[in-house]
Amino acid sequence: MSNEQEQASMRAITIAREYGSGGGEIARQLAQRLHWQLLDHQIVQRVAQKLGISEEEAEAHDEHVESFTTRLLEAMQYAGPQTPLLQDTYEDIVKPVNEKAYQQALSQIIQVAASLSQVVIVGRGSQALLASHRDVLRVLIVAPLDLRISYVMRRENLDQAAAQDRIAHKDHERIRALKEMHHFDGFDPRLYDLVINTGVLDLDSCVDLILFALERKAQRLSLPTAELGPGAGLNRYPGHPGDIQLQTPDAQR
Repeated sequence: MSNEQEQASMRAITIAREYGSGGGEIARQLAQRLHWQLLDHQIVQRVAQKLGISEEEAEAHDEHVESFTTRLLEAMQYAGPQTPLLQDTYEDIVKPVNEKAYQQALSQIIQVAASLSQVVIVGRGSQALLASHRDVLRVLIVAPLDLRISYVMRRENLDQAAAQDRIAHKDHERIRALKEMHHFDGFDPRLYDLVINTGVLDLDSCVDLILFALERKAQRLSLPTAELGPGAGLNRYPGHPGDIQLQTPDAQR
């Protein structure tokens, strides 16, 4: 099976990230190299605005994004009531008035997006919402704080104090939202297939590593879950590990 065929069997990559770790740029490059749709802050805000969800500001979007947004809205409006992801009516979706309703609408958008097209999804609890999907690669991007401060200073033209405050605020809000809406710690490494430290690897190498992981996970989709895990395909140790103390029959008495 070719790399393209293997990638075609996967539906999504979710990118969770510490603020200033370069996760958003990695997601953009992944979508570009895979020719997948990027579902990021821009498109989520635009869809939320079209659904009537309260948003202070929506970022500009191009015709390609608008086209994908339209497809999402049409799928949400016309999908039958038997569709488990779209049980709410369109009229119900367009009238959220609080944060919980907003998060529920975003959750639905993420589910629909992954069912419509191959997507790279940035944040928004997507690693939790798509946790049961084996054809999704979940990635966490982290970096040391001092390097994140430097990144934000350079990218957003902020001084050191302002950059550090922005990182603290953004990280706090992300952690709070994940705990309140999904009841999990977003920085628990066991939630992810891959955790990457951009303090060690450059962003291009991170993209390469994620693409490699995507292909390898695709190759294992057909395996039963019982055949997955660190022990898959391994034989028993030839003897007992040195830290196991075997008790003699006399010692057990």
